Amino acid sequence: MVAYRFEDSRGSECVERHLAGFAGILQVDCYAAYNRLAKSAGANEGVRLAACFAHVRRRFYELHVNESSHLATQTVTTMAGIWAIGADIRGQDPATRAKARLERCEPIVSTLFDLWEREVPRLSGKSKLAEAIRYALSRRAALERFLTDGRIEIDSNIVERAIRPQTITRKNALFAGSHGGGRTWATIATLLQTAKMNDVDPHTWLTQTLDRIAQGWPITQIDALMPWNFKA
Repeated sequence: MVAYRFEDSRGSECVERHLAGFAGILQVDCYAAYNRLAKSAGANEGVRLAACFAHVRRRFYELHVNESSHLATQTVTTMAGIWAIGADIRGQDPATRAKARLERCEPIVSTLFDLWEREVPRLSGKSKLAEAIRYALSRRAALERFLTDGRIEIDSNIVERAIRPQTITRKNALFAGSHGGGRTWATIATLLQTAKMNDVDPHTWLTQTLDRIAQGWPITQIDALMPWNFKA
């Protein structure tokens, strides 16, 4: 499923409010506000950050397509092996995924970090390539976390795809009317996108669900109304 939450800004206080009391793995992009939630920052003892390899790759890929760096091309080519392994083990249980990653992905990841650490001192500190390498090196622990925990994804692309339908129409948020309107919008988006993720027609599911609620569907059986349990 996917869940959307309405906030009136992207400030770190919104993130902290949304995740107050959360304990577990938080897989995120490079937005700095997330770092304040992690154990290393002393904010929340229960949060462990997992980073996104796609965000790392993106920085090297821009240099690769411009043919401006052999090292960037080498990085992109090497990283492809990580996703190939991910495709092989997709859908398997976390323990199996973690085992395969330690055996097959860990050597690739180690090769990448060894390459970056060896080459970065030779580069101009202001170059795009040096920036890309420092980005990766500074997030090494969070990037490597997927190797030992099969619940973690290699990247946050699933989340990126879930966000896209909302971000491409973000200007519509100017007409939400109020904070209450924004929260209602987030709730509706949550329902509709979750239905889509479960290959369920949103209109058909929502029509049946609202009809059942109107007829007094028992709250103790609310789980039966979830999109993943839908039967036309």
